[in-house]
Amino acid sequence: MATFTDSLVGALTAPTETGFATVDFGQGPPTARTVGVVAIVDSPEPAPRPLVTHQWERSARRGAAIAAAALNRFDVAIIQHEYGIYSGRDGVDVLEVVRALRVPAIAVLHTVLVTPTTQQRMILEELARHCAALVTMTQTARQRLIEHYAVDPSKVSVIPHGATAHQPGPHSTRHQPISRTPVILTWGLLGEGKGIEWGIDAMAQLADLRPAAHYRVVGQTHPRVLARHGESYRTGLVRRAAQRGVANAVHFDARYLSSDELHRLIQQADVVLLPYDSREQVTSGVLIEAVAAGKPVVSTDFPHARELLSSGAGLLVDRESPTAIAAALRQVFTEPGLAARMSAEAKRIAPDLLWPAVSRKYHALAAETLQADAKLATA
Repeated sequence: MATFTDSLVGALTAPTETGFATVDFGQGPPTARTVGVVAIVDSPEPAPRPLVTHQWERSARRGAAIAAAALNRFDVAIIQHEYGIYSGRDGVDVLEVVRALRVPAIAVLHTVLVTPTTQQRMILEELARHCAALVTMTQTARQRLIEHYAVDPSKVSVIPHGATAHQPGPHSTRHQPISRTPVILTWGLLGEGKGIEWGIDAMAQLADLRPAAHYRVVGQTHPRVLARHGESYRTGLVRRAAQRGVANAVHFDARYLSSDELHRLIQQADVVLLPYDSREQVTSGVLIEAVAAGKPVVSTDFPHARELLSSGAGLLVDRESPTAIAAALRQVFTEPGLAARMSAEAKRIAPDLLWPAVSRKYHALAAETLQADAKLATA
């Protein structure tokens, strides 16, 4: 969530060929327009990041009211919604904020559950009622929202997650026939449900490939997993690789990478593997980044992957099936022209997924929302 918000803020404030990228809503010249961030924290940071105008401490008395006051200094509030980031059961305190807003709000829904609890349903429907617009990141999520929740369909827009441009230069040799060690990559925060164990088991079934493939698993353990269980998941994965006889072919990197480091890492990959266990996932930032980088993808069949890869940028496999993962990877590495075709399709659909295109959609939606709010005020 923090990475998404940081990238969105960067795109909203980035200069363009025609000048400052933010939209003038009538309260000063475009170059004077600002984007601010209300950060949700466990304890205030003494030196918050640039553009953080307020820190909402979860345990603070009247914290939600003060956060709303900070948002009311702007023209439009964009609320990032995930059940686990706000205080209160299922993050219910987000409703205190939206009820206190005097400016129109756009809610970006990172999770849309098919079978929510009664509390989760109440929170999302109440959030939708108080917000002028709702954003889902996939058509699947939009359809779920309309079918399973009491929301106004006219409020719901689809804007992709957004990705950084990680594509290679025009002289790159990637996805030519592979004559060196092929690299399979999975990255992101680690924890139960990521399905890395199935990727490791699949590597044992690819031991006969020549040249031999290497599997890189990159990312820190999720902070909440780390707090509750330490590094037990990662330790178990390392042990599993040794038990399957692929310890030399599976490489773990527990660092949190900078954008430049991630760029280099993605460029070194031949295939991005998403072996996730979830059937519910309607948004995956890793999937978006992989496709935007023009990389072939092998993914389990979760909703976002089914939607984004349907035109040929990737192969879908069954969940918890090392055999299916191994077969798909083998196909990418051995079928003539397949990797190149997958890469070409990923590059074709990539431009609409990049942050500049995504930020333009948010600018347009904010402008429409503000104009509609102004009409209501004068009606």
